[in-house]
Amino acid sequence: MRDIELAKDLYGDRVRTVFIGDSNSLTIKTEMLVKVLNFLYSSFPDLERVTSYARAKTLARKPMEDLEKLHQAGLTRLHVGLETGDRELLKKIEKGASPEEMIEAGTKAKKAGFEYSLYVLLGIGGEEKWESHARGTAEVLNQIDPHFIRVRTFIPQPNSPLYEAMIEGCFELPSPETILKETKLLLEELQVTSQFLSDHISNLLPLHGKLPEEKERMIQMIDEALRDLKEDVGLREEMETRRHLTNL
Repeated sequence: MRDIELAKDLYGDRVRTVFIGDSNSLTIKTEMLVKVLNFLYSSFPDLERVTSYARAKTLARKPMEDLEKLHQAGLTRLHVGLETGDRELLKKIEKGASPEEMIEAGTKAKKAGFEYSLYVLLGIGGEEKWESHARGTAEVLNQIDPHFIRVRTFIPQPNSPLYEAMIEGCFELPSPETILKETKLLLEELQVTSQFLSDHISNLLPLHGKLPEEKERMIQMIDEALRDLKEDVGLREEMETRRHLTNL
């Protein structure tokens, strides 16, 4: 609350949106978070949206009554890392949640009234598992139908299971072509009414659009990029560089 008071002194009435930090703020007691939300809205009378990261496992376990209380107190949007819907890959990356828990979490959050945003990691299946990653992810997303699907390009980070697998030669980082084919298959398999957002500098293409209305336009963009990759060395170099800008 002291942080909120300081923010009020710094920004005054200009604040319209707030993002609650940390990776899983919903682990704190519901009563405490409601108190914080109430203080936020009383401090910033023109506040329109409060967003937080959350984990699927936490949402699946949290009582619906608590989720409804948080939404009624003004927590409006949740960002959750799905990463993949493929069961084997979820275990391999030690995500800590099953496809069923991912679906339960999303269903509960939407029922409680939240705008729901899910993150997908393009390339996490490597050269070998790109197709099962795309199909499994689409299957989970189709059952949740989140408000937003946000994609990020995956680069293994030190001390993670896939980083060690890459060092040992058990995981092959996917080529730009593979990531684009995977993205195309994901879009083809999706049967949702979500906003699809490729809103990170590491991603290979600026794919943004409402599904299903703009699906064909985005697929056409991918097809054009795949054709250009065969002839344009500069484009390949640019895509290889962008894939490594994951910390910006």
